[in-house]
Amino acid sequence: MAGVEVEITGLDDVVNRLQRLANPRRTKSIARKAARRAMNIVRDAARNNAKAIDDPETSEKIFKNIKVSPGKTRNPNEIVMRVGVDGGASFSNPNPKPTSGGDTRYWRFVEFPTAHGTATPFMRPALYNNINKVTTRFATVFNEELDKELANM
Repeated sequence: MAGVEVEITGLDDVVNRLQRLANPRRTKSIARKAARRAMNIVRDAARNNAKAIDDPETSEKIFKNIKVSPGKTRNPNEIVMRVGVDGGASFSNPNPKPTSGGDTRYWRFVEFPTAHGTATPFMRPALYNNINKVTTRFATVFNEELDKELANM
């Protein structure tokens, strides 16, 4: 699944404040915190969507396994924050690690269509329906944290 990239423009004031901070590690830490708080919106929406489609007669609950986690990037100036289903989707390991929602590696068969069935997406709409909320939350948290850091200088 392809990621979504967001570019925010018109941040001259923020750039000036970041230059005053002059600490790239602290700036990245602030951005990570803001990204996590923003992606919690997507996590919560995905959990609600998954609750609506989880089979109440089974012990596996996809919604319990939806988590926010940092991703990896080769660019030291970027941060990546992911929302996904804990436990992944690999069936090559016969003994998956235990998760709070049980063995939900089948989630991709629900999210994406197969030759044998139709899809009932719950992850993708969680992001696409909340892009504006996510970017607003990121900007708000980033500004608040940056102001706190500058006040401590």
